[in-house]
Amino acid sequence: MNFDLLKRLCETPGLPGREERVRALIETEVDGLFDEVATDPMGSLICRRAPRGGKKGRKPRAADRPTRVMILCHMDEIGFYVSHIDAKGWVWLSPAGGFDARNLFSRRVLVCTENGDLPGVMNNCGRPIHISLPEERSKVPEVKQFFVDVGLKPDEVKKKIRIGDFVVMNEPCIQMGTKVVSKALDNRVACWLGIESIRQLEQSGAGHACEVFVAFTTQEEVGLRGARTSAYAVKPDIGLGIDVTLSCDTPGVPDEESVTQHGKGFGLHIKDSSFISDYRLTNEVEAVARKHRIPYQRTILAAGGQDGAAAQQAAAGARAVGIVVGTRYIHTVTEMCDTRDLEAARDVIAAYLPTVA
Repeated sequence: MNFDLLKRLCETPGLPGREERVRALIETEVDGLFDEVATDPMGSLICRRAPRGGKKGRKPRAADRPTRVMILCHMDEIGFYVSHIDAKGWVWLSPAGGFDARNLFSRRVLVCTENGDLPGVMNNCGRPIHISLPEERSKVPEVKQFFVDVGLKPDEVKKKIRIGDFVVMNEPCIQMGTKVVSKALDNRVACWLGIESIRQLEQSGAGHACEVFVAFTTQEEVGLRGARTSAYAVKPDIGLGIDVTLSCDTPGVPDEESVTQHGKGFGLHIKDSSFISDYRLTNEVEAVARKHRIPYQRTILAAGGQDGAAAQQAAAGARAVGIVVGTRYIHTVTEMCDTRDLEAARDVIAAYLPTVA
C-alpha cells in the first residue's frame, strides 16, 4: 500500500472552497494516467481516460460513444473560515462542515493564510477546570463558542490573518498495525483510491472499453456542490461514489448500528439520505468482488450523503452505487481505517472497470 501518498493527502490542508492545495498534489500524482486533466469553475479536477481496448462487441450507444463511468472522490475536509478577529487578537470561526463540539476541546490547528500558515490552538471560552463551577463542567459549548489563539500580539494577528482565511486541524497521519489514523481520512481516502485504482489498472495492462472519468470534487461536506456541477458536465452512464462510511464496531454502539466492521472488506453502499443505489449495478460490482475474492460488506447509512447521489441525478440521470471504506471516529482528528479494507476498495474499482461494456 502507498502509505506515503495517503499521508501527504491527509496532511495537506483543504476545506470546502479551498481545495487548491489538495488539487495541486493530485495533479502531480495523476500525470501519465489520464488523457485529459482539467479544472472546472467550481475547482473540481476532472480526469478523463479514453478506452484502452477492452471487451469486444460493444453495443453502440447514443452518438456511438463508449459508456461513461464517473468515479467521484471529494477533496475537501471539514474545517473553518476566519469570521472575526477581536481587539485582543482572538480568532473566531465559521464552520464549513459538520462538527460535534465534544471533539473540539484543546485542539492544535493550522491557520492558512495567503502569506503562510500559522500554528494555533483551539479552545472554548470560559473558565478552566480549576475554577469552573460544577454546572459549567457538564455543559458542552456550541461550535460558535470556540476560538483560536495563535500566540501573537493583537496587532500582529490582524496583520497576518484576514477574514476568510481558513483553519484546519493540525494532526499527523500515522500507522498503527493494519490501521491508519489521521484527520481528513474523510475523504482523502477517496482521493487515494481515485489515483491508486487507476494506477493499478494501468500497471495490470488490462484494457477497458468504457470511458473513465475520475472527478476529484469540491465542497462535498457542505452539500455535494462540486459533484453536482462536474457530473452535469460529464453526464455519466455509471457513477461510483467513493467515500468513507461509519465503522461503529466500537464500545457503546449496538451491532445493528455498526454499519461496517474493520477488516471485513470494502463497503458496497446501498443507501443513505442522498441516494439509493441501482440494484443491478450493486449486483455487478458484487459479482466482480466475488470473482476476484475481494472481501466486501453491504452497507446502509441511516443519515448522511455522498457524491454518488450527484452522479445519479445529473442531467438525464445515471446508475450509481457507492464504494466506501469503513472508518471509525469520523469527523475527528482520530479517524481510523483499516488498510485491508482500503486495499479491497482499490482492487474492486480496478477489477470492475474492465468489465464495463
